[in-house]
Amino acid sequence: MIQTLFNGVVTGLLVALPALALALTFSVLRFANFAIGAMLTAGGYIVYAFNAGLGWPLLPSALVGAVLGGLLAVLVDTVVYRRLRDRSGVALLVASMGVAFVLENAVRFIAGNAAVGYEVDPARPLRVAGLRINHEQLLIAAVSLFTLLAIWGLLRLTSLGRAMRAVADNPSLAAARGIVGNRVIGITWFIAGVLATAAGTLIGLDATLDPQMGWNYVIQVFAAAILGGIAHPMAAVFGALALGVIAELSTLIVPPHYRPLVAFAVLTALLLVRPWGVFGTARIAK
Repeated sequence: MIQTLFNGVVTGLLVALPALALALTFSVLRFANFAIGAMLTAGGYIVYAFNAGLGWPLLPSALVGAVLGGLLAVLVDTVVYRRLRDRSGVALLVASMGVAFVLENAVRFIAGNAAVGYEVDPARPLRVAGLRINHEQLLIAAVSLFTLLAIWGLLRLTSLGRAMRAVADNPSLAAARGIVGNRVIGITWFIAGVLATAAGTLIGLDATLDPQMGWNYVIQVFAAAILGGIAHPMAAVFGALALGVIAELSTLIVPPHYRPLVAFAVLTALLLVRPWGVFGTARIAK
């Protein structure tokens, strides 16, 4: 049981990164970015290109890949989403589906369909107080916690974070106060790209990279963001942790390959009972 709970927390921390990215873009732009899974995949393969393609160590590959993943997200926003910003959320959602299709097939065209892995030295699992802890799990926990703490500090303790919250709450009033909306939106997309790339890299370390790996996480990411309250970015962390623990505990009853079904079931139940999420607030129709 303790091993299962530990695995669930680690899984939740991993899902928290793209869930936070999804919640950030939703809070600022008010549309659900369906391409978050494809961004995750593209980021993981960018890091792979430096690590396995150029022979760089994983750490510098991940740092450079995170920057490039952030710039890719900004490029996608500039080319696609910015032109549709005055349209409805449905139009942007459909556009994000197209972006997901393009990114996934670009990865498939460049890297092929075969699963690949990073060039890292294998290490034996650790045994601590009866727990079997992989080095990948330690890295996932450390990177996720550091990244989540950094984003929390950015949102709560910096002027940029206050500007992001202002644009999310009332874009017109923020513009009247001198806050440049496009600049804040661009930075939000860059952060989302960095988070997605970090998640893709950690998934590649924990398992393998393949062009469709993002699809395996889309439902979990949306479920985590909605569970916490998708309009409240840091609440997505709670949603991811809760979902990770629930999914892992479900393996005590159902086979492990049904974990995505558990995430979908939790999402469905929440939409029926509390569609605005645990920490969200219901909108008042006037």
